[in-house]
Amino acid sequence: MEKIMENTAKKQFSRLGLMFFLGTLIIYAAQLIPMTIVQLVKPEWLDNPDISLILSVLPLYLVGMPLLILLVKKGVPAEQIERHSISGGKFAVAAIMCFGLVYLTNIIANVMTFFIGLIKGNVVNNVIANVAMSVSIWLVVLYMVLIAPFMEEYVFRKLIVDRTVKYGQGVAVLMSGLMFGLFHGNLNQFVYAFALGSFLAFLYVKTGNLKITIALHMMINFMGGVVSVLALKGLDMEAYQEAFLSGDTALITAYLGGHLGGLLLYGIYLFFVVGMIIAGGVLIIIALAKKRFVLEPGQEALPAGKGFSTLLLNPGMILYCIFWISMIIWQLLA
Repeated sequence: MEKIMENTAKKQFSRLGLMFFLGTLIIYAAQLIPMTIVQLVKPEWLDNPDISLILSVLPLYLVGMPLLILLVKKGVPAEQIERHSISGGKFAVAAIMCFGLVYLTNIIANVMTFFIGLIKGNVVNNVIANVAMSVSIWLVVLYMVLIAPFMEEYVFRKLIVDRTVKYGQGVAVLMSGLMFGLFHGNLNQFVYAFALGSFLAFLYVKTGNLKITIALHMMINFMGGVVSVLALKGLDMEAYQEAFLSGDTALITAYLGGHLGGLLLYGIYLFFVVGMIIAGGVLIIIALAKKRFVLEPGQEALPAGKGFSTLLLNPGMILYCIFWISMIIWQLLA
C-alpha cells in the first residue's frame, strides 16, 4: 500500500515538474524567436537596453507563461485552499518579516557570489541589478512592480501550492520556494527568491489569498527595483570613485556638495534596509518561539523516509532542476 502511495505521489510531482520544464522550453523559444529576427533585421536595436528587455519580457508574459499555465492546469489536478482574511496589523508584520528575510538573504547571496568571483578570478554578474540599472525606470516599474508579481504569484504560488498542498503545507511551501528560486536562473536571485517564495507560499497556504502575496511581492520589487536603483543613480558611482580615490579634498567636497540629494536618499534607503533586517529578524524569532509557523499535514502523507526521492527524484522534477541548475552554473562561470 505504501509503495502504491509513493508511486502515485511521484507521478504527481513528476507531472508538475515536467509541465514546468516544458513551459520553460516554450518561454525560451518564445523569447529566442523575436530576438533572432531583430538580430537579423535590426541588430542595432539590441544595443538599446529598453528594447532588449521588451523583447525578452513581452514573449515571456504574453506567450510563455500563459502556455505554461495552460500546461499545468491541464496536466496536474489541483486542490482548493480554504480562504481566510488577514488584518492590517498582521499584514504589516508579514511585510516587515518579508523585507527582513529578503534583505538578509540578498546579503548572503552577494557574499557567496563575491567569494565565487574571487575563486574564479572575475566578478559574478548580478543579472537583475544590471538590468534594473541600465533600463528606463518606468520600464522597471511596469515590468518588476506591476506585471511580474501578478504572473509570478499565480504561477509559482497558486499553481504549485494548489497541486502539492494535499501532501502537506510544508511540502507545498518547499516546492513553491524551490521552483521559484530555480526559475530565476542565477545564484544571486536564487537565494533570496527561494526565501521570498517560501515565505509567500506559507502565507498563501494559510490564507488562500493571492492578493496578499501579490501585494507583498510588489512592495519587495518596488523597493529593490525602483527605490534602490534611484538611490544608486543619485550617488553617481563613477563620480564617487573618482573623487574619493583621488584623495583630492576639493574634488571630494565638490562631489559631496553636488550629490547631497542622492546621498540623503541612499542613506534613508540603507536605514530602511538595516531597520527591516533587525525588525524582521526579531519578529521572525518571536514567531518561531511562539510556534506561529506551524505547517499542517496534508490529506495524503508521503511515505516515511521517502520525502526527498518522492518530491525530486522523479523524471519531471529532475529535468526541471537539471535545466535551471545548469543555467545557474553557466551564469556563475560566464
